[in-house]
Amino acid sequence: MSDQASCCSQTDCAATSSVASDGGTGERHRLSVPQMDCPSCAETVGRSLDGVSAVESYELQPTTGTAVVETTAGATAAPVVDAIENAGYEVNGDGGGEAPAPTPIYRRPRAIKTGVSALFATIALVVTVVGPSADQLLVTVEGTPISVADLFFLGSVAVGGEVILTQGYRSLRVGSLDMDLLMSSAILGALAITALTTRELYFEAASLAVLFNVAELLESYSVGRARQSLSELLELSPETAIVVRDGTEQEVPVEQVAVGETVHVQPGEKIPLDGEVIDGESAVDQSPVTGESVPVEKASGDTVYAGTVTTDGFLSIETTAASDDTTIARVIDLVASAQERQTDHEQFVDRFAGYYTPVVVTFALLVSVGPPLVFGLGWVKWLIRGIELLVIACPCAFVISTPVTVVSGLTSAANEGVLIKGGDHLEAMGTIDTIAFDKTGTLTRGDLAVTDVVALNGHSEASMLRCARSVERRSEHPIATAITDRATDEAAGTTHGGGIDGFEALTGQGVRAELGGITHYAGSPALFDERGVDLDRPVPGAESSESITERIESLQDEGKTVILVGTDEELEGLIAVADTVRQTARETVSALSKQGLTTVMLTGDNERTARAVAERVGVDEYRAALLPEEKVAAIERLGTNGAIAMVGDGINDAPALATADVGIAMGAAGSDTAIEAADIALLSDAIDRLPYLTRLSQRATGAIRQNVFGSLAVKGALALLIPLIFIPVYLVILIGDVGMTLLVTANALRLGRISAT
Repeated sequence: MSDQASCCSQTDCAATSSVASDGGTGERHRLSVPQMDCPSCAETVGRSLDGVSAVESYELQPTTGTAVVETTAGATAAPVVDAIENAGYEVNGDGGGEAPAPTPIYRRPRAIKTGVSALFATIALVVTVVGPSADQLLVTVEGTPISVADLFFLGSVAVGGEVILTQGYRSLRVGSLDMDLLMSSAILGALAITALTTRELYFEAASLAVLFNVAELLESYSVGRARQSLSELLELSPETAIVVRDGTEQEVPVEQVAVGETVHVQPGEKIPLDGEVIDGESAVDQSPVTGESVPVEKASGDTVYAGTVTTDGFLSIETTAASDDTTIARVIDLVASAQERQTDHEQFVDRFAGYYTPVVVTFALLVSVGPPLVFGLGWVKWLIRGIELLVIACPCAFVISTPVTVVSGLTSAANEGVLIKGGDHLEAMGTIDTIAFDKTGTLTRGDLAVTDVVALNGHSEASMLRCARSVERRSEHPIATAITDRATDEAAGTTHGGGIDGFEALTGQGVRAELGGITHYAGSPALFDERGVDLDRPVPGAESSESITERIESLQDEGKTVILVGTDEELEGLIAVADTVRQTARETVSALSKQGLTTVMLTGDNERTARAVAERVGVDEYRAALLPEEKVAAIERLGTNGAIAMVGDGINDAPALATADVGIAMGAAGSDTAIEAADIALLSDAIDRLPYLTRLSQRATGAIRQNVFGSLAVKGALALLIPLIFIPVYLVILIGDVGMTLLVTANALRLGRISAT
């Protein structure tokens, strides 16, 4: 499958591709092998590497055309490069995204030879159609007549078959039963039958040479298209940055910019590194990273990401990440590594292909010699059928059917701001029956604000807020932040003259701390109910005889979360906090329901607040007052009815995300924790990406199944029909190889046309 021309010397390749090993004492070499684009090719390369004593282990990635090889300490890449090229595959650059742009398909030596071969075959067919007047006998070789048409057919075989036979020889030398070896055997078999019998199979041999090359070029094109999507992600990161050093602006490579340095970005330029705006204002197009279609206004204190583009203003940015640790760099790395995670169908294909080819080759040999030897039937007829079986023994379309689909789906999603961390997660998402949502920060914005303050038992609102701030100030919960912000705006100091000691977060209930030696609590009504505080007494100062419990319930019916503040003996007051439901939440839930999915909301909030939000967004079910471990239990129960996905913030909901069949993190841009916690990350807070994600995953899963079982069915049907009825050789390869490669490629690449809008 190689064009045989190496673009760099072994010494150069070794110098550019050796990198430090992540572990152990050996060396790790990452090599770009662009024409290693199918599992069969990878097997041939692997068998060649097995013969290199310095190689300790290797990982071959056909979908990215990359070989990662671990060698003994001190070993260079030279023997590794030599082994790969001896297997017939050129080594091109270092596999890290800096390799030269691949040569267009139509300009490759194989494509040129295929064109010449096809031209010769066409001329031969025209001569044959014209008849005896044009197809004159030229010469007889060892009793075999060769006419004008035969000569052109032989020319077609010589030109088109050269690359196949060369690679077939190399495969034979390393003991790899790959498609090049099988097709070489078929071509030589056709020529041998012609030489040894009166039956001329020049046309069949030429058909094999031309059409197999066409199939291989189509395969290279389809894999190249999938790889191009990843290359487009690589192009998002700028190569240089304008850095302020010693009071002057300097243009330097992004790799040389340290964390904490100041970079300047002019209107219309890409932001080179993740950072925080320290001066200037501009709308920023974040679609390359988060998929957001509308530019976001950025000003001092806002976070910006590498690869995004300023639209109308100047920004001065303090960098917060090195070039290899930016959000877009992590996305690129994860998309590239995600292609290595096999789906269930890919694992099935790999296992099946390991048996398929040997079985069909054995069947071909039996068909070739069995009927003539056992039943005395004609040798030529059955040898031709054996050749046809060798043709369909090549699992070309079968083995690329899933990888190409997965790569197309992963890169399409990344371009829409959806990071899928593996083909297995893409496939799993396509089988989801239920989607569970966390409430705060997912269905709601998570921007909590205090709406009501009710002081009790002689305490003023100001003193109660000061007490609440003292208790909550060490908590990182969004509710605590809202309370401390409100208290800071309205009051200063603490209620008690003493210090704050013994802070403790009470999971799912609230917090407690020692204020001046007295234990204070801030938390849910259930927390105070457990402590024996009377919540049925009337609210002081209320116009009616409304009790504290009734006031709490009234606020909760409005969708507010109520926090009580007090001690074991006395309730000092209550604070109501409200969140804003996302504008797109209802539309998102409705779209998911139309796709046949069940939607469920899981929240630690009380029943009334949960019901109010659930009714506003339209989820099918909700579960309220859940502790973290109870969310996990809820996921497990819901999972008994089918596959379930959980959508949360990726941090607080990590246990539930890990328990679900697919964990989806919201607003993961810039967050290592969120990206690591989930199987899929929505880089922005755009919850409306979910219907796109489910639609993409469902179509990807459907395409994978269609490709795998469609190509398998065609190959199987041909294997059964060939021994029974006459099928021309050219038709076998057109249907079983060229046709199926075209179909699976087109079916896979259509995923790239699915958009979130």
